Amino acid sequence: MRTELPKACERGLKRLCIDIVDLYLSHRRGDVPLEEAIEAFEQLRSAGKIKRWRVSNFDVGDMQELIAIENGVSCAANQVLYNLQHRQIEFDLLPWCQKNRIPIMAYSPVGHGRGLLDNGTLRKIAKHHAATPAQIALAWALRQSGVVAIPKASSETHVRDNARSIDIKLTRKDLAELDRELPPPKSEQPLPML
Repeated sequence: MRTELPKACERGLKRLCIDIVDLYLSHRRGDVPLEEAIEAFEQLRSAGKIKRWRVSNFDVGDMQELIAIENGVSCAANQVLYNLQHRQIEFDLLPWCQKNRIPIMAYSPVGHGRGLLDNGTLRKIAKHHAATPAQIALAWALRQSGVVAIPKASSETHVRDNARSIDIKLTRKDLAELDRELPPPKSEQPLPML
């Protein structure tokens, strides 16, 4: 990891034709000791190759282990699957990250395919807000403190549609209907990964 990560970063910088990455991601924990990974990230940061680093798919135990290590608190975010269909993080990980001021970066915040977006309750709420189901799903994810979302955007129109979700204020009634239709977890569950 000490030699592989810097080489991978250099290749990425060259492909992107840039000198520094704003936020570098460790995609999966893997078999590398966390101490070694953090050391490699911090060396990249000291060398001016990255500004910040983050992890992906870390559960509460992983996060506790991470911040117990020197410079582990420098983690800028934990990227996890989070949307109305995949709410596992709400039981323990989201509150833990909020308490420790580590943002959650929600990937696939509007689900995959048409499954979630065809949900009748989501469509009804979207109609009430003169919005699309995707905008409602995105607004739902963004309503949480400490949550940022990275939705797919394949065109300028798609980007503008996604941005509109920031202005949508879901009501308590909206949220209650969504909770009835797509309930939050009642116990700890493993993190889903796509």
